[in-house]
Amino acid sequence: MVHAFELMSTPQKDPQSVTPAGERVAPLIDGVRVRRAVTHPDERGTVCEVFNPEWSFHPDPLVYVYQVTIRPGQVKGWVVHRLQDDRLFLSQGTMKAVLFDDRESSPTYGLVNEVFLDQHNRGLLVIPAGVYHAIQNVGSDDLLFFNMPTRPYNHTDPDKYRLPLNNDRIPYRFPT
Repeated sequence: MVHAFELMSTPQKDPQSVTPAGERVAPLIDGVRVRRAVTHPDERGTVCEVFNPEWSFHPDPLVYVYQVTIRPGQVKGWVVHRLQDDRLFLSQGTMKAVLFDDRESSPTYGLVNEVFLDQHNRGLLVIPAGVYHAIQNVGSDDLLFFNMPTRPYNHTDPDKYRLPLNNDRIPYRFPT
């Protein structure tokens, strides 16, 4: 099998992906926010703040929290909400969150983002209503994250709409 990179005869220069301060250059989908978390270690273990209203990171209060795990190599998604924002906090493992802006009125309509977080680079990720998302465990251990959506889960009428991983609406394919 011949790979595409084996056919290149001229080396290709990498484009800039981050600023000197470490901030990503590519734009995020409108309304998507990432707040990197600080983990404080000592001889006993670690402590890491997950959410604090004093940060003014998201205006809605905490109303519901649940934990999710994903096994290595597995993907959960595509899902979109019409009424709620998701607020995901990566606690353990290595996460690739793929986001697709399906909001026709959004200035970033049609944009796809990949956001990577892991247990050494934890963070809080806001995914606005109307943005499809799929989460992949790209590590070798179970992925564990918390979701703190802006609305409690409605068991009789869930605000959750799904598409299969391979579909014609989202211009992204997960490697098999």
